[in-house]
Amino acid sequence: MTITTNNQKQIAFIESYPARSAWAKGVKKYALELLENLEGDYQKEKLLNGAENWSSYSYGGCALAYDADIAERLCNPSELKKTRNGDLQPNRNETWLDCQARALGQAARLVDKAFKA
Repeated sequence: MTITTNNQKQIAFIESYPARSAWAKGVKKYALELLENLEGDYQKEKLLNGAENWSSYSYGGCALAYDADIAERLCNPSELKKTRNGDLQPNRNETWLDCQARALGQAARLVDKAFKA
């Protein structure tokens, strides 16, 4: 991870943010990746890297692309087993890319909190 003096405070904030569940730990990891990709001054729009929203960011390949990788990041061991390591969809209403988009939205809010702290 590239750490600049500009965002060390934000990285420390995100790393110290409490995360007990697999989902929360995955959101923190996404937040750190978003912060790493942020160049220059912070603007919410820059986090999207040109995408229209988090769904298009996720579906556009700007984050993890494989269902198994997304499942591994966001699920606990029992959920991984239930979904056969990402072979099955996470629920009836979402794909893994949709779940990732939701997690990315939460990660962006965490990055925003880090810059406001």
